[in-house]
Amino acid sequence: MKISIITVTYNNEQTIASCIESVVNQTYNNIEYIIIDGKSTDNSLTIAKNYSDKISRIICEADEGMYYALNKGIKIASGDIIGFLHADDFYENNKVIEDIILQFKEFNTDSVYGDLQYVKKNNANSVIRNWKAGKFSFKKLKKGWMPPHPSFFVKKEIYNKYGLFNTDLKIAADYDLMIRFLGKHKISTHYLSKVIVKMRWGGKSNKNIKNIIAKSKEDYKSIKTNKIGGLRTLFFKNFNKFKQFI
Repeated sequence: MKISIITVTYNNEQTIASCIESVVNQTYNNIEYIIIDGKSTDNSLTIAKNYSDKISRIICEADEGMYYALNKGIKIASGDIIGFLHADDFYENNKVIEDIILQFKEFNTDSVYGDLQYVKKNNANSVIRNWKAGKFSFKKLKKGWMPPHPSFFVKKEIYNKYGLFNTDLKIAADYDLMIRFLGKHKISTHYLSKVIVKMRWGGKSNKNIKNIIAKSKEDYKSIKTNKIGGLRTLFFKNFNKFKQFI
């Protein structure tokens, strides 16, 4: 099976190298690696080009935001499976993709997801938040459950069938896509109980109170649109995060 990994970057010169190295050093050898750069004004693109012999495609052009860039990557991806690794993130070890592919083959599933750890921006060994996803159920989805998006791998045929990221949403399009796939369209999924991705703390959705409120509004819109629940779902979605800090 061929897997496409898509990295979107914009002015990430401090972290892009470790992200790229965590992909190109994977033991699984049938990886198509695509980098979408939104016309960075720092050295992000220069750094990425240092690995050009190991990257399948680098696209550098202005876009209208992260979800537009991710959709661009999905459209050109030729893999059977698609995964995303943002420029601030990195895989926990060099066998992650090998493990993911094994789950797809063994369980004949539409998607696979695992766990994620948030780490300090300048100290990847210091864990701030431990996101242990647990097994999926529709009942849990209605109680605000969701898998970590960077650990969520999906067959491309699912994107072809059920659509891409909703670019009308500026912060919560990843949540919208996952509950659309898992809840509305009920695709099959399998949980790999191990840390797959480490994410550096400081993402856009949690950057400040204004963004948290904006994300909550978009989350609620997605919950209602996909008929997953209501305000109770939104409450538990936010409440569940607190347990991950313990």
